[in-house]
Amino acid sequence: MTNNLILAAFTGAQSGPTVMGVDVVWAATMLAAVGVFAVAMAIYGAVTVRNPMTKRVKALNERREQLKAGITASTTKRRAKLVRKNQTADRMRTFLGKLQVLQEEQIKEVQQKLAQAGIRSKDLAVAVIFGRLVLPIVFGGLAAFLIYGLEMWPELSSMKRSGATMAALILGYKAPDLFVDNKRQKRTDAIRKGLPDALDLLVICAEAGLTVDAAFSRVAKELGRAYPELGEEFALTSIELGFLTERRQAFENLAYRVNLDSVKGVVTTMIQTEKYGTPLASALRVLSAEFRNERMMRAEEKAARLPAIMTVPLILFILPCLFIVILGPAACSLSDAMSGGAFGGSGN
Repeated sequence: MTNNLILAAFTGAQSGPTVMGVDVVWAATMLAAVGVFAVAMAIYGAVTVRNPMTKRVKALNERREQLKAGITASTTKRRAKLVRKNQTADRMRTFLGKLQVLQEEQIKEVQQKLAQAGIRSKDLAVAVIFGRLVLPIVFGGLAAFLIYGLEMWPELSSMKRSGATMAALILGYKAPDLFVDNKRQKRTDAIRKGLPDALDLLVICAEAGLTVDAAFSRVAKELGRAYPELGEEFALTSIELGFLTERRQAFENLAYRVNLDSVKGVVTTMIQTEKYGTPLASALRVLSAEFRNERMMRAEEKAARLPAIMTVPLILFILPCLFIVILGPAACSLSDAMSGGAFGGSGN
């Protein structure tokens, strides 16, 4: 009987009206289900409307927190590193003070040399003076240990051993100064090469109506790639012109950091221009022409020194080869002739 009811229900379901072979009741039921689902989704979307900026604001806040954490961490690291450097410098200063070998004039002189070498840290002046005291002991002790202790060169005489030890001591004392002087000389030469071009750009900027600090900033930007040392100095001068109370001090700082008489002349010109109001472009144009002539004279001087420099290599390496090439065939012919005459005379 159950099977009959199921069959009847199935037959009744199939006996409803159809459109193009599709049961109308079944299709209406499916459409109603879809409508109910759409209405439910619409109600859900209306109830749970979210601000489109919420996600963006949340992302920005997260990014801000990350940046804050990174800045704090980097600042903490830099502060810790700076504290360690200051502690090390204070220890060296205290040690040198106890030995009474630290003088203010000496520190100022080393600081100026470091500034001219492009090293801005003033604590390194104490490190240089400390190196003068410690490095001779280290180098001399190492040389004495190698020469007398391990006897690495037993064939050396006592005079040569003493001379090598003294040379190590002198090298240890001069090593910090040699390092600083080498860097200072390279930086000075690089600045000297770019100074005429920098003055030409300053003339153009002055004639264009730019202020002095803006002109220095523009020249630093333009020459930053070709002459990075000069661009750095001009950029620092531009910054100092912006915040120092006395503009004269900014120019004097430039002369302090660069070991060039040409730069001192430029600084004097700039100070006089600021003080008396003289035309800047004409004065800089005269200086630029003078520096270009000086650079040309320096190149001519090097060219004129070349024959004297080439004399020793010419005598030692070129002339012997030339004599061999010229006199070699004649010497061979003369040797053959004499050997032939000797053999002929013995045959007779």
